[in-house]
Amino acid sequence: MSAALEGLKVLDISNVIAGPFAAALLGDFGAQVLKVELPGGGDPLRALPPHKEGKPLLWKAVNRNKRAVTLDLRKSAGQALFLKLLPRFDVLIENYRPGTLDRWGLDKQALWQAQPRLVILRVTGFGQTGPYAGYAGFARLFEAYAGLAYITRAPGEAPVHPGYPIGDPIAGVFGAFGVLAALLHRAKNPDAPGQEIDLSCTEAMLRLLEVLPIEYDQLGLVHEPAGGGNAYVSPSGMFRSADGAWISFTAATQNVFQRLCRLIGREDLLADPRYATNPQRMQHQPELNAIVANWIEARPAGEAVRELSEAGVAVAPVYSNRDIARDAHFAFRESITRVTDADFGSVAVPCVVPRLSATPGEARSAGPAPGAHNAEVYGGWLGLPEAERAALAREGVI
Repeated sequence: MSAALEGLKVLDISNVIAGPFAAALLGDFGAQVLKVELPGGGDPLRALPPHKEGKPLLWKAVNRNKRAVTLDLRKSAGQALFLKLLPRFDVLIENYRPGTLDRWGLDKQALWQAQPRLVILRVTGFGQTGPYAGYAGFARLFEAYAGLAYITRAPGEAPVHPGYPIGDPIAGVFGAFGVLAALLHRAKNPDAPGQEIDLSCTEAMLRLLEVLPIEYDQLGLVHEPAGGGNAYVSPSGMFRSADGAWISFTAATQNVFQRLCRLIGREDLLADPRYATNPQRMQHQPELNAIVANWIEARPAGEAVRELSEAGVAVAPVYSNRDIARDAHFAFRESITRVTDADFGSVAVPCVVPRLSATPGEARSAGPAPGAHNAEVYGGWLGLPEAERAALAREGVI
């Protein structure tokens, strides 16, 4: 069975995570993705840890399912080569600051002249317009501007960022979605010209935190941090078990609260009018959380999670990456899969999400070395003789 996006061709000239992640998602479902990096240094993501034997592991994961070439778009010879490549592609993904490609002679009119139906995904921290358009963009900035850092902390403590720059892959998901929306429009309108997608990573993060604008607009409320607690559900929180492990627990619905009370032998709570509904329970969250905490801290984590889960109560152990690798459910579903890698034989990466029944995606290979496919692309695709490729390499163009 063909992959869902087989035949789609994507040219990825973006760096770090957000843009490359969008391209990799398309590659998961069969798109042919060509990654372009500057000669010499390559994608700055290669410098970020972790490394093994000097090889960048994060880069390998983010740039899976891609071919890789080197090309300096700042040089006229590089721009000419780029415009020769472009007609082969349906999608271009870039994340330079607004106006950068224009200054290099690669404005959208030049791009569309080379490929009239090209979908251009532009990934920036704050969008192509507005007072912040020219600002540098990194995940921590998106998380701070969009309100995530403000609420990700305990009351009275300093704001914190997640331990991974989640603002980047979140934007990447929106980027892939935008590309597919534009391609669907193109498929339904064969005569339509190319389309430009303006993706602000900050707006992508804000879109996930959709309660924040309406809460302030309609109630005038500032959404304050709740630490490990829950601003919407009671009882809910992070609780420590008898063996010192942490458990995330939430009684998210009325039925779940009822099941909890029966399991822990506190049916009396169901008859108490203070706890009749979730809004009422929110007013008494500390005492309800204390009841749950006392029950969990008397049991090892495995026993507490098993009893609560079997009773239909929402609960989860707080996993490290080691725990994920050892989990039976993840193993059964092959949630962590292995892909071929030129340096280490194979490496573990997350599975393709979501799972399509008729045209499933596949994680095939880890991100390649810089310029690993220069000969294939410049020699095979464009027909450049070896001597010409060697000259371009000496000049730092490829």
